[in-house]
Amino acid sequence: MPPMSSQVRVRFAPSPTGFFHIGSARTALFNWLYARHTGGTFVLRIEDTDKERNSEDYVRLIYDSLAWLGMDWDEGPVPSGGERGDRGPYRQTGRDGIYRQYLKRLTDSGRTYEKDGAIWFRLPGDRYTVFDERRGREVEKVKCDPVVIEDRIRGRVERVEVEDFVIFRSNGSPIFHFANVVDDITMGITHVIRGEDHLSNTSKHVRLYEGFEVTPPAFAHIPLILKSPEMGQGKMSKRDKGALVEEYRSRFFIPEAVVNYLALLGWNPGDDREKMPVDEIVRLFDLPAVNQSNARFDDKKLAHMNMAYLHEQSRDEFVALARSYFASQPNSAPALADAGYFFEVMLLAHPKIRGIEELGDYTTYFFTEDYAFDEKARAKALKKGDPKARLAELIAAIPAMDFSDDAAIEIGIKSLAESKGLGFGDFQAIARLAVTGTNIGPSITGIFRVLGKDRVMSRLKRFSDSI
Repeated sequence: MPPMSSQVRVRFAPSPTGFFHIGSARTALFNWLYARHTGGTFVLRIEDTDKERNSEDYVRLIYDSLAWLGMDWDEGPVPSGGERGDRGPYRQTGRDGIYRQYLKRLTDSGRTYEKDGAIWFRLPGDRYTVFDERRGREVEKVKCDPVVIEDRIRGRVERVEVEDFVIFRSNGSPIFHFANVVDDITMGITHVIRGEDHLSNTSKHVRLYEGFEVTPPAFAHIPLILKSPEMGQGKMSKRDKGALVEEYRSRFFIPEAVVNYLALLGWNPGDDREKMPVDEIVRLFDLPAVNQSNARFDDKKLAHMNMAYLHEQSRDEFVALARSYFASQPNSAPALADAGYFFEVMLLAHPKIRGIEELGDYTTYFFTEDYAFDEKARAKALKKGDPKARLAELIAAIPAMDFSDDAAIEIGIKSLAESKGLGFGDFQAIARLAVTGTNIGPSITGIFRVLGKDRVMSRLKRFSDSI
C-alpha cells in the first residue's frame, strides 16, 4: 500500500445540521492545536450531504464559531465564497464525481455488489449463514481477521467486522463511511482526530482503506465530554445547559478563555497549570498527553476561567467589550452615554464583576436617576446610627470637598467623620445607598468622583427627603 503524505494534515468535518456543540468545538480545537504544534495543515470540510437537515445558516455558524475561537483553517471553504486549497471541493455536495470514481475502483476490483437497490461493500473472508434471533432471519456472516487499530490515544484496539455493509444508498447517495474515507484519502489526511464515539466506525473505515489499497491514516480518538453532575449522567448533548458555543458568544465570554478551558477537557499539559495563553497550549499540545478517560464539563469552572481572563484585559479591551455588550442590549442607556463618562464607569466595574452580563445590574445607577432601591440594603442602612443626620452632614460638607480624585474624596469624608467623632463607615453605608440604591459595588469614592459633585448632592438630598 502506498504511504500517505508525510506532512501532518488533519481535518475538522462538521455537518451543518444544528447549532455548534461544545464537543464539536473541542474536536476542532484538538485538530487545530495538533496542526499548529506540528507545523501541519488544518483542513475544514463541510459534510453537507443530509439535504433535509442541512442549512446555510448552520454553515455560517460553523465559520463564525471557528473564527470567534481563533481557529483559522488552511484549506477549506471561504466564508465570502470560493475555497482555499487544491484538494477540494471541500463541501461534500460538490464531490459526487469523486465518489463515483472511487466507487468504480471498488467495483472493478470485485469489492462491491448490489442488493435491494443499494450498493454493498464486500468484506474479504469465507462466508457462512446463521440465524439471527434479533432480526428473525438467516443472515450471511464473514470470517474476518480482527482489524487492529494502533490508536494514538487509546492504544491498541481490535475490532471485528463480520457482515458486509452498505456504502451507497438506493437513492444513489454515499453512506458516511464511504464518503468519509474517500474524502480523507483525496485530501491527504494523515491523522484522524475525532471523538471516541467514532471508534466503532473505524474498523469499517480501515476495511475500506484496504479496499482502495491505501494505508490508513493514524487514528486518535479523544474522550467524550460528559455532563456536569447537576445535569445528570451521560454524554453532553446539544440540549444541555452550556452545550452550545453560540451561548458563550452571546454572553460575551472571552474566546481565549473558552479555548483554554476546552483544551483542558481531556488534555493535560503535564503540570498543574490551568490558565495558559493559546501560544503556550500550541507549544505543549501533543496526542500522547490526551487522556483516555472521559472529561466532565463544568460550566462554573468555565465561568471562573472567563472571569480570570476578563480581569486581565487592558482597560481599552474591557471598555470595548463592554461597549459591544451594551450595544447588543435593547433600549440600552449606557450604549448612548458619552464615551469619556462610559469609560470611567466601566473602569470602576472592571475589577468587581464576574462576567460581562453583570454590567447592567452593576452600573445601572450611573446612567439613570430612576434607579431601584434594594429593600434589604435600605432596611439595613437605615437601622444603623442616625442616617438622617449623617446625610445632612454630608450634604453640608460636600460643596467644599475636593472631587478631583478618589484620594481627595476619601480625605474629605474622613475629615468630616473625625470632626463628628465618627468613622468613615458611618457615612459610607448611607451615602452608597442614597446614590446607588444598593450596598454593593465599587468604592464610594469612585462612585462620587464619576457621578460628580452636582449629581451626588442631588441624590443625597432626594434620598434624605424620602426618609
